[in-house]
Amino acid sequence: MNPTQEKVHSPEGRFGNRGEHLVALQALLIALFVLTPPWPGVQDGWPGFATPLRWLLISICWTWAVLFGVGGLKAIRQYLTPLPYPVDDNQLVVTGAYRLIRHPLYSAIMFSFAGWTIFSVSLTHLLVTLLAILFFRHKASKEEAWLTRRHPYYPDYASRTGRFVPRLTKRRAMNATAPDDQWHS
Repeated sequence: MNPTQEKVHSPEGRFGNRGEHLVALQALLIALFVLTPPWPGVQDGWPGFATPLRWLLISICWTWAVLFGVGGLKAIRQYLTPLPYPVDDNQLVVTGAYRLIRHPLYSAIMFSFAGWTIFSVSLTHLLVTLLAILFFRHKASKEEAWLTRRHPYYPDYASRTGRFVPRLTKRRAMNATAPDDQWHS
């Protein structure tokens, strides 16, 4: 731990203080998506361009999902935990997929949901996908509050990095007051 890093201990006590309930809800949300039957589903009579377009869109979404998922896992593997509460000895990871977005693992799930929803033309999956977006916004907000307490320069990183998709605007320079060794690679 660096001298500039605030010493923050894991919260003890009741279930949920480190986001355990969010992990359980995420597992239920994924199960709901997988087990939900498509409705109304793809119907006969679609225009000729619809099938190749659906294949193109699912390919794009699932490519992003794989890139963000694998890239996120590779970049954060040293500090990976199922809980949104950061491990005690973590450093802020801002390289790899985290250079582009703050929550690549959540993005991977949402892009995979979106791809299947578009491909299956399913209103039921659309509803679960919208629910997933709301859920991951909430979960990311909790995680970002914990990361801000742990890493005072997190707001600077957040201001120049998209939450779930890369920002299209010009990136601002990294805060010069953050110690170089805090920006883990």
